[in-house]
Amino acid sequence: MSQNNGRSKRSEKGLLTPDNCVVALIDHQPQMLFGTSNFDRQSIINCTVALGKAARVFDVPVVLTTVETKSFSGNLWPQIRAVFPGQQPIERSSMNSWEDKNFVAAIEKTGRKKIVLAGLWTETCVALPAVQAIHDGYEIYVVEDCCGDVSQLAHINAMHRVIQAGAKPVTALSVTLEWQRDWANRDTYDAVMDLAKTHYGAYGIGVEYAYTMVHGAPATELPEYVVPTAELAHK
Repeated sequence: MSQNNGRSKRSEKGLLTPDNCVVALIDHQPQMLFGTSNFDRQSIINCTVALGKAARVFDVPVVLTTVETKSFSGNLWPQIRAVFPGQQPIERSSMNSWEDKNFVAAIEKTGRKKIVLAGLWTETCVALPAVQAIHDGYEIYVVEDCCGDVSQLAHINAMHRVIQAGAKPVTALSVTLEWQRDWANRDTYDAVMDLAKTHYGAYGIGVEYAYTMVHGAPATELPEYVVPTAELAHK
């Protein structure tokens, strides 16, 4: 069987594989989340972190970008920074990342023509680069549960716009399972199950139940919670 980075190669035929796409996370910053009202905001954080972890599991290149960090939007969420330690986001002034030469150069550097894209807000920071990237010959997959907007109408209209332009709507979980593709791919199986148990609610609880009650595996051991001291909490 052919290998890539020690990983079994998936068939393509119109599907996403770990070898044919790049993930772009756009403007997951505090001020952008404050203005989001169409989805549960904690769920957006959870799904975005899960997508980032999945990209790490499958060695998919990730481009991080932020807009007006110091003057308006704030830093990239610490939850995402923890997934990509040491990776600096590309700072922009433009709402449209496709008009930022450094962002486009980072995408082009990967040599991949499929972009798995998510960001805040959907109608600007997602829709604008999606439409222009499609115009430039890229395939766009918008991870809808990692996006959000100022209203339900704004998000729905933005999704209609990108879909009409040719983008494909996906979710963080659907992308992860598309990359995994076959449960016989043991090299990533355990990591994907860990993502399910950590981020995907009832699905993850079902995995834990099947492991322990059906297959007799030991219960998952999570790190013991340590209450932060006042000194550490305010550093």
